[in-house]
Amino acid sequence: MTTSANIRNIAIIAHVDHGKTTLVDQLFKQSGTLSASAAGEERMMDNLELEKERGITIAAKNCSVKWAGTKINILDTPGHADLGGEVERALMMVDGAVLLVDSAEGPLPQTRFVLGKALSRSLPLIVVVNKIDRKDSRPKEVLDAVYDLFIDLGANEDQLDFPVIYAIGRDGLASRSLEQRGTDLSPLFSLIVEHIPPPAPLVSIEEPDSFRMVVLDLGYSNYLGRLAVGKVLTGSAKSSDRLVCLSMNGSVAPIKSAKLQVYEGLSMVDINEAPNGEIVIVGGAEAVTIGDTIAAAGTTTPLPRVTIDEPTIAMRFSANDSPFSGRDGKFVQPQRI
Repeated sequence: MTTSANIRNIAIIAHVDHGKTTLVDQLFKQSGTLSASAAGEERMMDNLELEKERGITIAAKNCSVKWAGTKINILDTPGHADLGGEVERALMMVDGAVLLVDSAEGPLPQTRFVLGKALSRSLPLIVVVNKIDRKDSRPKEVLDAVYDLFIDLGANEDQLDFPVIYAIGRDGLASRSLEQRGTDLSPLFSLIVEHIPPPAPLVSIEEPDSFRMVVLDLGYSNYLGRLAVGKVLTGSAKSSDRLVCLSMNGSVAPIKSAKLQVYEGLSMVDINEAPNGEIVIVGGAEAVTIGDTIAAAGTTTPLPRVTIDEPTIAMRFSANDSPFSGRDGKFVQPQRI
């Protein structure tokens, strides 16, 4: 059975095209999480059409791999400032992060944005200098630039003492030194288990043994309806437990036909019990919204609601009241646009 001690929740941070999704592919393959047929696919985490077309990560997504008895939940975060809400909610579910940097290009603006969010949450970090096989590779200079970026973003002494991995993510190779080329990704797996702490329960709250999680993401299933995703922050949950939703207005609503799932590889699987620190999916929570607390029946104290950056731009859509309204265009009705 999975316990809090053998769980690691990590985010992977990188600028576009620095090899983040390719590295995750290799983590899947080398952990033995996927079947032989599925392991032949590429960019498995980019499952949206636009992501596959552009080769970028738009929506934060969850998956997991297992290594030496430890379950590693991986959140593949977007790297864009205009998707800040996705980034912040993802970082609230993890206990550490892997910063992936191209050995030729070094840290770029999108790296800076997400790294700043991770440092502000005091997350321990592992730096991976990727693509060291490039002809224009300059790993030592890039590592110096990473140190400068950490200092510029106000990292403390503990955060500056980050471990470094040198990798060729496309080939699934990693090592802890430039002098010795790696043979697989085991140095990275081992470092994640050693350096990223297991999740710790919240203790500065009433009823610390009662199951509670904050909803940080939403999904949908044709069979279960709305899915609420979050990290177990207090207590543990069982599939047979009666659950309630504590909403922003103070109301307490029962969750009907609740189903408990976790990530296994790229899929969601049913479980009987979720320990503290596990990232879980609760199905059947129709009225839940992001920021609500899902808890065991009888729980009265909600967890603090999530706060994210305000949007940088706002748009208002309304009927066209121009004098030329309706005189041009094939589809002019709001419901057709």
